[in-house]
Amino acid sequence: MSENVKTTLRYYGISPWEIEVIYGFLNSHFTIIQDEIEQDDERFVSFLDIDIPLQFNEEFFQWFGFKRWEKIKAVFKEMKRRRGSGNALKIRINFSGNPRIIFTIDIEDKQWFDNALEKIDFVLELLPYHLDPKKTPSDISEIVYKFDSHSIRWRLNTASSKNKRYTFLGDIWKENT
Repeated sequence: MSENVKTTLRYYGISPWEIEVIYGFLNSHFTIIQDEIEQDDERFVSFLDIDIPLQFNEEFFQWFGFKRWEKIKAVFKEMKRRRGSGNALKIRINFSGNPRIIFTIDIEDKQWFDNALEKIDFVLELLPYHLDPKKTPSDISEIVYKFDSHSIRWRLNTASSKNKRYTFLGDIWKENT
């Protein structure tokens, strides 16, 4: 993986200090494009969307560095702490690849929010099972994970292909009609 790959930070309601810290951790490996957007979801005071133009896999974490990843998670936790309970903060992390892997963290409770951040890494072990072609709809281009605070783990949420959208219910994919 080459250094200085372009990444985009889209956000609203994020302080200049928070963006500066995140920028500092990402800047050593990425060329960063910042895009401060208008609030588009009234349920959240703050929103951060990070495009990581690399696949979500073990190689990414080795290249990026586990310590740096831990520091970014610590910033996200601090952002949630500063905003308190409720739907104050939504973070979406988009990893490129086929399919694209997206993590959406929009949990009200700070403890579960922190727990979700800590467990993103664990999804690596489940990816071969989750992406098994025998179990997923064909031609999937994107899979979205959401953290389930009842089972205390990341769950498949939605998937989409060029013309179809699916929701994961129980243990099977259902096509949205």
